[in-house]
Parts: sequence; C-alpha cells; structure tokens
Amino acid sequence: MAKVLKIRDLTLRDGQQSLFATRLKQEYIDRLLPLYRDARFYIMEVWGGAVPDSVMRYLGESPWDRLRSCSKEMKGISLLSALSRGRNLFGYVPYPDYVLEGFYKEAIKNGLNVMRIFDALNDIDNIKESIRLINQLGGIADAAVCYTVDPKQEAPAPEKKGFFSRLFGSSKPAPAPEKIFTDEYFVQKAVEMERLGAKMITLKDMAGLVSPSRIFSLMPKLKQALKVPVDFHTHCTPGYGLAAVLTAIMKGVDIVDTNIWWFGGGSAAPSIELIWIFCQKLGITLDVNMEAVAKIRKALVEARKSLAEFDLNRNNWPKDFDEAYAAMPKEIDAEFDRAIAAAAENREEDLLDACHRIEAYFGLPKPNEIVKNAEVPGGMYSNMVANLRALKAEDVLEEAMALIPKVRRDAGLVPLVTPTSQIVGSQAVALALDRRKGAADYTNKNNQFIGLVKGEYGKTPVAIDPAFREQITGNAQERPYDVSSYRKPENPDFEGRPLAQNDEEYLLLQLLPAVAMNYLKSVRKAENAAAAAAAPAAAAAPAKEEKKAEKITGPVMTAPMGGKVLELKVKAGDTVKMGQTYLVYEAMKMENDLAADRDGVVKRVLVEEGDTIATDQPLVEMEG
Repeated sequence: MAKVLKIRDLTLRDGQQSLFATRLKQEYIDRLLPLYRDARFYIMEVWGGAVPDSVMRYLGESPWDRLRSCSKEMKGISLLSALSRGRNLFGYVPYPDYVLEGFYKEAIKNGLNVMRIFDALNDIDNIKESIRLINQLGGIADAAVCYTVDPKQEAPAPEKKGFFSRLFGSSKPAPAPEKIFTDEYFVQKAVEMERLGAKMITLKDMAGLVSPSRIFSLMPKLKQALKVPVDFHTHCTPGYGLAAVLTAIMKGVDIVDTNIWWFGGGSAAPSIELIWIFCQKLGITLDVNMEAVAKIRKALVEARKSLAEFDLNRNNWPKDFDEAYAAMPKEIDAEFDRAIAAAAENREEDLLDACHRIEAYFGLPKPNEIVKNAEVPGGMYSNMVANLRALKAEDVLEEAMALIPKVRRDAGLVPLVTPTSQIVGSQAVALALDRRKGAADYTNKNNQFIGLVKGEYGKTPVAIDPAFREQITGNAQERPYDVSSYRKPENPDFEGRPLAQNDEEYLLLQLLPAVAMNYLKSVRKAENAAAAAAAPAAAAAPAKEEKKAEKITGPVMTAPMGGKVLELKVKAGDTVKMGQTYLVYEAMKMENDLAADRDGVVKRVLVEEGDTIATDQPLVEMEG
C-alpha cells in the first residue's frame, strides 16, 4: 500500500506573513475559500501568529471575522489551525491562565480545530497549560519544538577589516563551546510535550536552518520516540527548505507544511507543486486534490498583485508553474531524480545543488545569504524590511541583520521565533542606530528586551550573564514574570459608550491593548459616523481656530527611532528628572520607554498620543 503524505497548507497565514508582512485583506481570503473546499487539505493554517495583530493594526479588520469566515466555508472539510505562542498567545507578554482560557474557548467556538502551541524559549512550563486547555475545550493540541542552532564560533579578525569585522570588532577565537541544540535536545522536548497530552508534534524550523543532513538524523529519532503524528515546518530562506522537506518525507514524516505556488518559496515554506513532483517519483500519494490546487494557484495571482507594496520579490516573480512544468526540459526532470538519490544516501552537497537547480529553473528566489548568516526566520526578515521601509530607514537593515547573532547570544541564546524574533530584531535595529550615533551598545532598549533579560519570558536555553542582566535591567538577579500581577485593561468609554462592545472585543484589549485600542476606536468612530449620517442634520460646529506653530527655542528630547506614540507621561509645566520616563512609543511592534536625558521643566509636549513620529523628531521641548 502506497504511503500517504498529509499536507498542512500555510498559504493564508504563514505564507502571506513570510512573504508579504501579513497584509492579505479579507476580501481576497473570501474569494479564495470556495476554491479551497475542493482541495481538501488535511489542515489549513488560517489564524494566529501575526494575523490577530496585523489585521487590526494595518487592515482595520476583525480577527474574529476572519476566523469565522474560514470556519463557515471549510467546516467538515479541512481542519483549521492557528499558531499560538503558548503563554504569550498571539501577543508579546506572558498572560495568566484565565486569559489563555478565554481566547482558546472563543477561538474553538468560532471554528478553530488545531492549535499549534510553541514557546519561543522551548520552556515546557510555558506551554503545558495551553496543551491542557486546548484538549479540555475540544480542540487538538499540536505542540511545536522550535528548531535552532548553536552559535557559530567566532573567528580571528582579518588584517583588513571588512564590514562585519568593523561592526563586531577584533576578537580571538574562543574554545569550542558545548553543543546545546543536539538531536537529543529536540527529541527530549518532543517526548515531554507528548507526555503532557499533545496530539501531534511539529518540528518548527521558523528560520529554515534545518539542513537535509540534520533531518536525515533527527527525523528517524523523532518518529521512533513518538507515538503521535509528526509534522515538519520549515522555510526556504537560506536555501535548505526544499531539500530538507524531501529528506523528511523519505525519513517517514507524517505531515509537511507547504504553500501554494505564488505564496511559496523564498522566505516562506516550499511550494506544494514541487513536493507533488517529488511524491509522484517516490510513489507517495499526496492527500490533496491537485486539480483544485491549480484553480487556487490561478486565483492567487491577483491576491499577490494586491500585495506588491510588501512583496520582497515584486520585480522578480517566479515563472508560471503550469507553463514551466509543461515545458520542463529533461535535464531539470533529471535533477528531481538526482535529488532523491542524494537524499537517500545523505549526500547533502549534491542534494542541495539539485534542489537549487530546480528552484532556479522555476524562477524561485535564490538562497538569502544575509538571512543564512544571521540565522533569522523568513517572517522576521520580511517584517523587518516592511517596518524599516515604513520608517524610511531601510539603509540600516544590513547593519541590524549583522547584529542579530550578538543580541541573541547576549540574551541567552534564544531561538528566533515570535515574540523573541521580534524582540531581538527590534533591539538589533536599536543597537545599529546606537552605533551610528557613537552611543554605547544598548543605550536604547525596548521594554520587551528588558523583560526577556529579566527572565519574564521564561528560562533561556543558556543562562544570561548576571553582569549583562544588571546592565540591561538594573538588577543581576533573574526575576520571572508573576502572572498574578497581571491587571485587566480598562474598557474605557468612547464617545458615550464602552469601547469594547462584547467579550470577543474585550479579549482583543486583553491581548494587544495598544493595537486593539486604536482598532476599536476606529470601529466605534465609523459606527458613530454612520449613525450621524442617518440622523437629521445638526448645526455645524464652529471651526476651530488654528494655532500658529511656535518656534522651538529650548532643548528638546527626540525619538531614537521612528514609530507611534502610545502614552505621554508628562505635560507642560511638569518637572522631570534625568532617567524618568516621559513617553512610551512603539517601533517595529515593540514598546519603548523614552527616558529624560536631563533634569528640567517641560515647556511643551510637541506630539500627541497616536501620532506617528520620525527618527530624531523632537518630542518634548524643555525650558531653556
């Protein structure tokens, strides 16, 4: 009997997150869903990850409406899955159990079937309650082990310093450190997750760093140690993805994660079309209707065109699969056979060469060497590009990418997956800006990085240097987050009625307070405007007299990085002390406290809450 390979389609969640910064609008989702009915994927990932945040923040849409629309169309056909960050849910801070339960209960009620649960630190304590709750509430708990690699050993600085050596400085090679992320490390984590009640286990390679030879040794060990199905999730960013998935299939994996053509490859997971070709040659049945997939593929063209502003490869699309496959020359067909033979014998160099030739023929992106060296996830990279582009600071990207390994080592060798990828990426940008200005490293720190170094996110794989913890947090002692100190956000009145109108809206406030606050205000404003338009016309209010801008004459405090003002802590006439927080703002999805750089009296606050600010923009003017 032929082996059957099941597929989890990532197109509508991780595919668009990795390639297009999670900007796919609901209107395109709704057009695609009827086509998905006939494809009959085993699982469709449609929610979680960055979706709840991004659809509110950038698209002004309801995350709950997105889940409901998918459930209505796909119920009884494909299982719907979401990605949850364990104790962090879909946000960036740890939440108490009652917040987890509220979200999982509402998600399952609205049609979610599978919750893929992971912890960015692989701290089992951070996921065990989520596994219990998902099972208890009638969902399927899919526990994910986050794959990462040990840091590269530093080499001696060359005589002539290039860009990276100028950035990091000279250093002597250190003795080879003990390996942390061994096969046994990942197997032990997976076995513990199964013991806690996980109904499937995912090896989650968010950065695409699992090489084919590593899968050759690791996948059989996982299959031997576990009784539940094993899923493999990876990305193509550094060039390993297609070859690693082929190796995993040949080594017995039960489920693989793929995207449909126009949303696959590059910094996303491999395209199902190439996996289909390999399965045909291997005699493996792909449990998907590929004729229906072809219809989705055609419809995805317009969806991708709508995302051009965020498309990392907008001027270099792959070839049309149907045309390229129909015209595929014999020498490329032979590369599929060569790849299979090389995977069977663990000849990694030949396997990678064959897969790269296949990808080159179809016009898929080349391996990203910057991402490979910095060891970052595809979604992290695309979001860094999108955020820096929005801040008009794209020129700092290369420096920030080069600094990611340093920030990661300093913070306890954390795997890079949301939220740690976002925390470390944002901090690397701040560090690059510090160095450009001649400031000391970590002069500017985002609040979440401080929390990570404190210990609030859990146990890091490697202990953080107490001296570094003291430098960042002011205290050398580890201080775990106490969930009992969590305070429910207020549900303020807005234009005469509560901002959150029901339980699901209040859950959004609990999860992402700043983002949900702005989103719900826009929803209420639109509702009030519609009501006002339907009411009899009222007398026009007198126009406000415009104030003339006063010239700045006193010293100012400025924004170290562009972003959005979340909270003002001072007003005109206040006396502030050096080091006192005067403003909280958001940059690259991270909250940052800005501290006064002098004692003095506030003359004017030059911005308002909700304002978008530029790098080095004056924020507060002090008395001269």
